[in-house]
Amino acid sequence: MARQLKQALDMEYDITIAKDAPQARKFLSSRAFPVATLDLGLPPSMDSPAQGFALLEAMPSIAPHTQTVVVTGFDSEENAVRAASLGAYDFCPLPVDFSMLRVILSRAFRMQELKIAGSSNQYEKTQNGSLSGMLGISPAMKKVFQVIRLASGHHYPVLITGSTGTGKEIAAKVIHRLSSRAKKPLVIINCGAIPEPLLESELFGYEKGAFTGATARHTGKLEQAHQGMVFLDEVGELPLNLQVKILRFLQESTIERLGGSKIIKLDVRILAATNIDLDAAVKSGNFREDLFYRLNVVNLQLPDLVERPEDILLLANTFLKEESAKLKRGQINFSPIALTALKTHQWPGNVRELQNRIRRALATCTTQMIMPGDLGLENKAEESEATGLLTLRAARAKAEKEAVQKALAMTGNNISHAARLLEISRPTLHDLLKKH
Repeated sequence: MARQLKQALDMEYDITIAKDAPQARKFLSSRAFPVATLDLGLPPSMDSPAQGFALLEAMPSIAPHTQTVVVTGFDSEENAVRAASLGAYDFCPLPVDFSMLRVILSRAFRMQELKIAGSSNQYEKTQNGSLSGMLGISPAMKKVFQVIRLASGHHYPVLITGSTGTGKEIAAKVIHRLSSRAKKPLVIINCGAIPEPLLESELFGYEKGAFTGATARHTGKLEQAHQGMVFLDEVGELPLNLQVKILRFLQESTIERLGGSKIIKLDVRILAATNIDLDAAVKSGNFREDLFYRLNVVNLQLPDLVERPEDILLLANTFLKEESAKLKRGQINFSPIALTALKTHQWPGNVRELQNRIRRALATCTTQMIMPGDLGLENKAEESEATGLLTLRAARAKAEKEAVQKALAMTGNNISHAARLLEISRPTLHDLLKKH
């Protein structure tokens, strides 16, 4: 059947055949296929639709943009309805009417194009160290980008963990921006900043007369996020009584406004973030274990800046360029000793500290060259420079390596641009990359 489809459609489409579900998963995970045709009777159980349905059910996480057209002899009404409920674009029974199949495929390709163009759910290239504005060229950030891509392709809750200043809110915004819900709201709730007596009414809303001062109906944050997402920042600060209500919402997707009796059905995806150890909070009784497991379906752990040293100069130069442009300061650069200070600092405040130190430098520096003192890192830079005398060969190698690092950081890891900055050829730069 697969060969027959390929023979009939080969003039119109580039076609790849998968002989079974595991091979299909491998192909589809490349996310290179806008449309897939799927038989439900797959090896090793070709007399049953079980394998086909299992693959169809996994499609949103394997290849969220692929439109699936089911072409099968298992063409009962029950199977057609089930296929549609699992996200199949259309259902084509055997024997195949190729004129009808061509129409279905044409529409499927068009739907896929509209889906990509109509949302921000594009799996953006990260060669230049950016995923939808989130920066990083380090191995640690490449893993983060991989999880974000996968998380943006389905609707399960995501728990974002990491130290203060690592960019948890930015990660939530990227997941939203890359998801199919991008055109719907992302409602951000800081669970630690809203006073406890007001938090319930902020989350669930209230009816007129629900309490003194409730002079009109108020729509809660969860209701405002219908068909979109809610980001519960500092979720570990939620009081226990509200943890119960959030758990119920996650289980039933329904809420009741304060003072109301109407049950409201909502379609909201939950993203949550915390900088505390929720495992320890569960053991101490400060956080409900069942809520923790409900929120922690997908865990996105953001690394500290010190764990991604390759990103320090990339981030620093990006922030410097953005902030100096806002201030209309022209071309401002870091001095070599300032670059050394940036690389050797431990960054307890992570990316937020880096950004704030650069803002501080721009606010106080009157020249076009930023020194360590402007960043508040003067002593550390002096300590680093005074660690000992280098041999001439070692000094040259050190300077060479730092020049390459700086050029890569300034160009977002673009080899051609970095080579031009260094006034060397691309092959020479590749040799230096291998050397260092």
